[in-house]
Amino acid sequence: MTWSPAPRPSWVSAVNNGDVPLINEVAQLPLTRDSLMGEARAHVGLSDFGREDFLEPLDVLLPALEDEAELTVIGRWLTRRFLLRFLGVRLQLAAYVRADPGVADEPVTEPLFVTGAPRTGTTILYALLAEDERHRVPLGWEFLRPVPPPERATHDDDPRIALADVELRGPATVVDGLDAIHVYGGRMPKECLSAMSFAFRSEEFTARYRVPTYADWLARCDMRPAYEMHKLVLQVLQRRMPTSRWVLKSPVHLHALPTLLAVYPDARIAVTHRDPLTVLPSVTSLVATLRWAHSDRVDFAEIGRAHAAMYHADLDGLVDHVERGTLDPARTHHIRYDDFGRDPLAAVDKLYAQFGWELDAAMRQRMQDRVAAQPKGQHGRHEYSFDDLAIDRTAERARYARYQRTFGVPDE
Repeated sequence: MTWSPAPRPSWVSAVNNGDVPLINEVAQLPLTRDSLMGEARAHVGLSDFGREDFLEPLDVLLPALEDEAELTVIGRWLTRRFLLRFLGVRLQLAAYVRADPGVADEPVTEPLFVTGAPRTGTTILYALLAEDERHRVPLGWEFLRPVPPPERATHDDDPRIALADVELRGPATVVDGLDAIHVYGGRMPKECLSAMSFAFRSEEFTARYRVPTYADWLARCDMRPAYEMHKLVLQVLQRRMPTSRWVLKSPVHLHALPTLLAVYPDARIAVTHRDPLTVLPSVTSLVATLRWAHSDRVDFAEIGRAHAAMYHADLDGLVDHVERGTLDPARTHHIRYDDFGRDPLAAVDKLYAQFGWELDAAMRQRMQDRVAAQPKGQHGRHEYSFDDLAIDRTAERARYARYQRTFGVPDE
């Protein structure tokens, strides 16, 4: 076993020991529906949360946080702020729709969704696509605080950017080494699950916390409310900033491609592929580090087993979707990680050709500049090992044989 928790700053130890009274008092407040919803109403000055389909997942999540997550003091404090934001924005969204019902008619036309297992190149592909000025990629602050709709005149210095930075940088201030795995920030492109979390149906919760009861519920639930919430957030964001094409991203879409296509029937999908035996320890390391920011109990092997089961189902299911025609070949593009790593711009060229898009010299240069500005390892070295998963390598390799054969994914 080579994985070990990253060190925490001394101030975190002081907080977790109960030596910071203000944080300790807030952290001890109950994580219950009545407490949180009441506090959110008081903060925002609104009372209507909109559709009630968020109550079931909330009622599963909150007891799991109390009884299963084993949160530290700083973990409880961060979590309360996290949950209050979701509830507060729900109040704001419901109020906005009442005041401007036409927002529900905003067309979200032919969005491109980038998906694939985590650590397969989705983030850098997403960043390159954001360099195309015809694309709109949601930024961290927009997905965290979409109401009121942003406007072009104030978009780049909106005060919500600073609020988002404080929250998104929070876990990285509690533990060292998170930036070497994944960097978060208010001005950076943000994943779709942050918009889906307003429906309380999201892997944001299972990534940060050990909540097996909620994870089991999430795996079985109807994800339609999460995708409908996601679409509403996009509609609000583009209400005062007309958008011709959204480019969106998250590995979670692998879990629910038919639901995504039911809500976005004209969507285009780009799927990234990499050796699953490399993906598993990498994503497990990310999740373990996020959990370590909130709890003293982190079981690396347990996290790895859960992800091995989930991504085997997802990747085998992806083969099924291709064979059954769920994914329209004309609207789907597949990218292998090794090809992307060798020549990112050539991989982007193929994606553009697949969808009939033009890539002019200026846009291509911006993408090249982005690649040059983000050398691998600039935030530190991310170290991980398959051996830390305590999973039989030969058996695991065999489980993914069908997936690797179908998409030509080489072993690493």
